[in-house]
Amino acid sequence: MSAHFLTPLLPMLMRELVLGSPDSSERTYILNRGDAGLLASLDRLSASTASHTHGGSSIAAHVDHLRYALSLLNAWAAGVTLSSRTIDWTQSWTRNVVSEEEWRALRDSLRQEATTWIEVLGTPRDVNEVQAGWMTGTIAHVAYHLGAIRQIDRASRGPTAEDEARAEAALRRDT
Repeated sequence: MSAHFLTPLLPMLMRELVLGSPDSSERTYILNRGDAGLLASLDRLSASTASHTHGGSSIAAHVDHLRYALSLLNAWAAGVTLSSRTIDWTQSWTRNVVSEEEWRALRDSLRQEATTWIEVLGTPRDVNEVQAGWMTGTIAHVAYHLGAIRQIDRASRGPTAEDEARAEAALRRDT
């Protein structure tokens, strides 16, 4: 099937989640206006904060899981045949504790994989139903983990709906 109709939409949605929403009158689809997105939110956190488990998986584990998932999708897009025998989802959840250096490297790796995936999503291609599911499903997958990370630590949260309403009111006053 042709996924060409998704070519402008999917990278726009992924870009908003990963790189943030506009701080202007431009339309947003997922995040509140002015939200810095996943990568900038993670950059505000220390390795110690990212390593705290709060009784479940740490933020570092969520980030490593997303990095791994996006690396698999990028490999698929580059022509690598993925096999359930070579994919190990349990490995992507084992990195609960990171040093400052490991945290920086993990964020850099996620940034690279996410940026590459945004480019992939913007490249027209023919896909089968499963592949189309992978492509569209990444939006929900990243949104889920962004939400989970923001529930774990308040410092990673973006502007609230009230913040957005105040910003909109200020924009109307200024125009």
